[in-house]
Amino acid sequence: MKKALLPAAIAVFLPLSAMADVTVYGKANVSLQNADEGGDSKIELVSNASRIGIKGDEVISDGLKVIYQFEYQTEMDDGIGGNGQTFGQRNIFIGLQGKAGTIMGGHFDTPLKAAQEKVDLFNDLEGDLANIFNGETRASNIVQYVTPGSFGPFTATVAYITKENDDVDDGISASLGYNTSNVYLGVAMDQDVQAEGIDIVRAIGRVNLGPVQLGAMFESTDIDGVDDSDGFLVSALWNLNDAWALKAQYGESDFKLAPTALDAESVSVGIDYKLSKNAVIYGYYTAIENEGITAVDGGGNSFIANLRDDDYLGIGLDLKF
Repeated sequence: MKKALLPAAIAVFLPLSAMADVTVYGKANVSLQNADEGGDSKIELVSNASRIGIKGDEVISDGLKVIYQFEYQTEMDDGIGGNGQTFGQRNIFIGLQGKAGTIMGGHFDTPLKAAQEKVDLFNDLEGDLANIFNGETRASNIVQYVTPGSFGPFTATVAYITKENDDVDDGISASLGYNTSNVYLGVAMDQDVQAEGIDIVRAIGRVNLGPVQLGAMFESTDIDGVDDSDGFLVSALWNLNDAWALKAQYGESDFKLAPTALDAESVSVGIDYKLSKNAVIYGYYTAIENEGITAVDGGGNSFIANLRDDDYLGIGLDLKF
């Protein structure tokens, strides 16, 4: 059986008795946008991290259960990587959850990435903070522990990422968060996760003031042999009423990896209209600029290459189920 058919096969062939304990969930998000990239303008249909998954648990004893999740990205326009492949791996794990906390292993977002909470208002769109920040890693071969709910509003998470290579340092990612209905504060770190010799620290804050949500994030990246680089992001969401919401976001950083960029900057504005609890029509405008990478020509002279000055204007539909 092809791997691309596995998620559908799992859902179809699970016995009815098992399906009672399984939750099928997902998100379908597609936008039509005008992309002005490097002076070339085009109209394109974009699938924004649409996904489908199953998750559930198996009770072992009082206070202890096995938990699992299998989540796959599906491209609704032209397939993963544009080659027609239907599914790509996202967050997948199995673990134990009890009174002492949760331990799990698999392939999923690091604590540092997960610590961004709801501050990134343009997540999965062109304005995603991944365009200017490091550390947006979904790690393979990761084992993670999360403190139990008895800690109240505080949650601590620590993860170990094995590189399965004796010549490469394994990674550590950790976060500490304080979360209530109106306030979220978090701090997180990565060590040798994105690559060996790269350490990242991130601080996050969100506050809800009635219909207004304000968010901020600061990140510092330390690379062996390279000066430290910093970045920040601020966002604001205003719920005009039960249906309409306005949002804006600005971020910049002086260095980003994969792809490397100097003085990256991103600004986005958008509007949401709720059709129902789970369905939203949205519009957005995003501008992204950076000075590209430092390169050296044949004469040994350094210069800035791959300058980016892109604009995106689009409208989309997002359905969560």
